[in-house]
Amino acid sequence: MATVRESLRRRLVGLASLRAVSTSSMGTFPKQVKIVEVGPRDGLQNEKNIVPTPVKIKLIDMLSEAGLPVIEATSFVSPKWVPQMSDNADVLKGIQKFPGINYPVLTPNFKGFQAAVAAGAKEVAVFGAASELFTKKNTNCSIDESLQRCDQVLQAARTTGIPVRGYVSCVLGCPYEGKIPPAKVAEVAKKMYSMGCYEISLGDTIGVGTPGIMKDMLSAVMREVPVAALAVHCHDTYGQALANTLVALQMGVSVVDSSVAGLGGCPYAKGASGNLATEDLVYMLAGLGIHTGVNLEKLLEAGTFICQAINRKTSSKVAQATCKL
Repeated sequence: MATVRESLRRRLVGLASLRAVSTSSMGTFPKQVKIVEVGPRDGLQNEKNIVPTPVKIKLIDMLSEAGLPVIEATSFVSPKWVPQMSDNADVLKGIQKFPGINYPVLTPNFKGFQAAVAAGAKEVAVFGAASELFTKKNTNCSIDESLQRCDQVLQAARTTGIPVRGYVSCVLGCPYEGKIPPAKVAEVAKKMYSMGCYEISLGDTIGVGTPGIMKDMLSAVMREVPVAALAVHCHDTYGQALANTLVALQMGVSVVDSSVAGLGGCPYAKGASGNLATEDLVYMLAGLGIHTGVNLEKLLEAGTFICQAINRKTSSKVAQATCKL
């Protein structure tokens, strides 16, 4: 392990020395990126075997130790639909709350919001989609009806001073409708932002997007929502997550969602593979000289822990490479 750590340090030092050369012709990047770690929720929700509550708590604590500024801890959804998240209150109450780290939870409706607040949630997230068919399959309602549910949560959150983040799914493609017009994504994002979501995370739910499509979509959304209020959430089904994220960074986005070990998928999106691996994102950002505040060694340890706990191979290329050093 000591040899692996030393090799990793040398590689990171080498990356630092190449920054001035490698980024000189690539355009402007943000000096700092906020990483929203979604592994404990989006990463684990699709696991067929129930992950023990103590394992989830330890994972979140290890991610906190690694310095992730935002860690989505769990989801307050009906256990009938997502049984993996049925221990949501126990997880939220059991984790260590590190100073300066936010632990938002997903709340799909007002009932979920009430349960989250009762369990001690200080920040929540709501979700919509740019696809009518996906919304129907996911929440059994139309886009407009799903936004009405979001608005219920946002109104309640305002009275309690709880910030709300918004997710928009299927921004680069849908498993049922195929291509999604950028204007539709912009329309939904604008409505969620106008309702009061402080940040809008744009999700390539099935990972079909490419950099060109990402650029077109972001261009449309940025005409309606300030870029400072945007985040990207890329799945890596076709191996495009890092490339799509890089385009977003070049366009001014400075918030990126990712999942430790690349865990994840979507229970309502057939064929969706894991998220962008946080380890790979941190490695790339380090090479660009972009500050994240994340300790890559500790992050790798968290990835190793959860993969061993659920008997799954990591999807992180950085983790795979360091194992061979």
